[in-house]
Amino acid sequence: MTSIILVGAGSMGFAMLQMWTANAVWSITVIEPNEDMRMRAGELGADTYGSPHEMPGNLKADVVVIATKPRFVAEIVSNCSSLIFKDGFVMSVAAGVTLDEMAQNVKEPLPLIRCMPNTPAAIGEGMIVCCANRHFKESHRVVTLPLLSQLGLVSFVDDEALMNAVTAVSGSGPAYVFHFIEALQKAGVDAGLSDEFALMLAKQTVFGAAKLAQSSHEEPAALIKNVTSPNGTTAAGMAALKIGPKTLLHIVSDAVAAASERAGELYTSPGKR
Repeated sequence: MTSIILVGAGSMGFAMLQMWTANAVWSITVIEPNEDMRMRAGELGADTYGSPHEMPGNLKADVVVIATKPRFVAEIVSNCSSLIFKDGFVMSVAAGVTLDEMAQNVKEPLPLIRCMPNTPAAIGEGMIVCCANRHFKESHRVVTLPLLSQLGLVSFVDDEALMNAVTAVSGSGPAYVFHFIEALQKAGVDAGLSDEFALMLAKQTVFGAAKLAQSSHEEPAALIKNVTSPNGTTAAGMAALKIGPKTLLHIVSDAVAAASERAGELYTSPGKR
């Protein structure tokens, strides 16, 4: 049985813990200084401690998963490296902390992987993108995939520089989708629907369209064509999705570019996190 030490049981840490304890195939220990969060984690069946110093001296894990605020990650990696079995590794889901930053206080070679999940991971429908250092082996990937697959779809990138774009697309992406739902609801209300009914239509339409896109082998452009009759209602609506010279494609591209640029600024200036 794979043993896990989870450091941090806040929003993302607790979401992972819920998925992992539901499967009951991993042995999980939680380190969480906040008493309320620690009690909540304990109610799921995990062994909990307020700090590494409270843990039994012989307790070690195959994986240490860090789900804390970014500014704590490097210190935790350094403090927890002694808690890992010889062939174990450290995983961080803290936003933006680079592999070099994770390793800055570690003297010995240590397998490290940073992961970028998004908020739908809380219901097992997330997008999780990972990047690992050169000490991370295939045996570590074999452990990582089933762990993260509980949260959603998992993918790897070799170039860590791409993680800024990943953050801008899938990390920030849920906010763009929620904003579109909000806009679609308001448009429905403006057209005469009640708030509740417009929200139901907007949520289910986005959910169904996303599920159709996920299950289809066709490109989004083909799916658009399938629902758009010449001179029909959808064609009229699509034509209206322009703001001057800009289409929705341009607006979303600008949003992703701005988020990616901001990610680069934050990740190169740890003090701003």
